[in-house]
Amino acid sequence: MPKINANGISLYYEQHGWDKDAEVLVLSNGVLMSTASWAMQVPVLAKHCRVLVYDCRGMWQSDHPAGPYSMEQHADDLAALLDALRIERAHIAGISYGGEISLIFGYKYPQRTRSIITSSAVSQIDPLLRGIIDSWIVAARAKDPELFFQVTYPTNFSEAWIAANQAALDGARARYRTLDFDAVLELLLSFSRLNITAELKQIAAPTLVIVGEQDILKPRKYAEIIAREVPRSEFVVVPNSGHAVCWEQAGVLNTLVLGFLAKQS
Repeated sequence: MPKINANGISLYYEQHGWDKDAEVLVLSNGVLMSTASWAMQVPVLAKHCRVLVYDCRGMWQSDHPAGPYSMEQHADDLAALLDALRIERAHIAGISYGGEISLIFGYKYPQRTRSIITSSAVSQIDPLLRGIIDSWIVAARAKDPELFFQVTYPTNFSEAWIAANQAALDGARARYRTLDFDAVLELLLSFSRLNITAELKQIAAPTLVIVGEQDILKPRKYAEIIAREVPRSEFVVVPNSGHAVCWEQAGVLNTLVLGFLAKQS
């Protein structure tokens, strides 16, 4: 398993792509994702660029140090990971929690950011989302895998995807039994402190903002805020998708990413 020391912790990462001199695309995970969650993106995208996937601190195969964590700290971890891998600049992409890390990286490390792609992300937490995340925090504190699964999955996917993908949901339920709930709690608390709308105007890089049409967890209004505040942004709504665009509409997401990257070359 490839791991490397970055910002004082060990981070798990994978690099994919045939051309070592190609531009790098970073994919940052959602809070309950792992590098394996990008299975429908990596083989396609790696034909066109070098793809770097990794687990943030507190996620799966990376270190789970004691908290508190912060979203800014995750951005610093990513910068240190790029340093360790001798990657000077990259396209910075992510979904949900990873999308928010990407935005922060964009204004903290502008010289290292070729472009930003953010899906299913927010820059602030309004009351309804606050209530949902508070329920996740309560379930994480209880360290009850079944409870945590039941309170999280309904808002992560569209109704049609849930109806058609019971086997995938059963797999997620099984994975939740292996979660380090102390680390999950720190990740959720880190997200709960997010408030970066005022900083978005500092982002200089071209930015693609994506949201699923049926995203219940982080609905369209949040993506519209990001697109309005980031100076060089493009905004896309993906039909027939909930929050997990990378799973529900993988082909559409891949096409959007490749088209956007082609314009930056």
